[in-house]
Amino acid sequence: MSSSHDAARLDGIDVARYLSLAGMVLVNFRLAMEVGTAEGGLLAAFFHFLEGKASATFVMLAGMGLVLGTRRLTLRAAVWQTWRRALFLAVLGLVNLLIFPADILHYYACYFVLAVLWLRATPRTLAISMLALALLSWGCLLHLDYSQGWNWQTLEYSGMWQWPGFARNLLFNGFHPVLPWMVFLLGGMWLARMPLAQPRVQLALLVTGALMLAAAYAVQALAAGGAWQALLDVQPLPPGPTYLLAGLGAACTVIGACLLLMRRAGARALRALLPVGRMTLTLYVAHILVGMGTLEALGMLGNGRTLGEVAWAACVFLLLATVLGWAWSRRASRGPLEAVMRRLTG
Repeated sequence: MSSSHDAARLDGIDVARYLSLAGMVLVNFRLAMEVGTAEGGLLAAFFHFLEGKASATFVMLAGMGLVLGTRRLTLRAAVWQTWRRALFLAVLGLVNLLIFPADILHYYACYFVLAVLWLRATPRTLAISMLALALLSWGCLLHLDYSQGWNWQTLEYSGMWQWPGFARNLLFNGFHPVLPWMVFLLGGMWLARMPLAQPRVQLALLVTGALMLAAAYAVQALAAGGAWQALLDVQPLPPGPTYLLAGLGAACTVIGACLLLMRRAGARALRALLPVGRMTLTLYVAHILVGMGTLEALGMLGNGRTLGEVAWAACVFLLLATVLGWAWSRRASRGPLEAVMRRLTG
């Protein structure tokens, strides 16, 4: 495998990371601005599609990064590095959770703690584990009360800062619970073991992802109006098997497409996205503290806003993030939070 192929592969992953962050910014700004998708139209359909798919892609890319970042370490060193980073993300995420209820970082911390069990797993073991976790999650949805703690009108979760409620939210019925979101992390770890520099693998990833997405939406359409509609929806609350299929399909489609695009000479323009794709931790926190903080200062949270305004606000933030990320990359190879995490955790 040549170094140029390695570079193409890693650049494609960074572009995919940028796109998944962009999708999460759009979704989270919509939540913060309390805008629904009932108005219909193409923009509403686009926002509806992004829900749960952008964040699933983000988690799969984290799984890929976990394997690629520890493959040259001994298992012992890889485990301790992963756990140190989990602790860093737990602290950062819990602080962020005080501000933004849909925080994903404290879930990441839990994923990473568990992921050490699969750091040296074979692709076959990873695939079997993904299926087992998906079935376990499906069983929990069928036999446990998924709505416990939730107020679905306000999306508030009671008892969040008490131990039973926190554990239930983290493991089962939060925004990104271990069951089934650990499936996405293991999916990324599985992908990292594939020969992703090969064009045929990239194309297979793109086509397979698109077919998975199509299958998920077909199942949703067939279940519409039936008793199983809620559990066979492609939306993440509750995260049924159809949602898992859609999330995995969306992630594979985006990653495969980005890897293929970065092989083309015309992809030079996409390289402007790479610095941002390499500092998504910093910008994830920034879109909450700075982005949503600015929206609050401007009086744009709630108050009958539209999806168009959400899209404009998100695009302005992403444009500024891209410019500032590029400028920062002229001085440092990592984002501020990425640099702090690396210094503290190795």
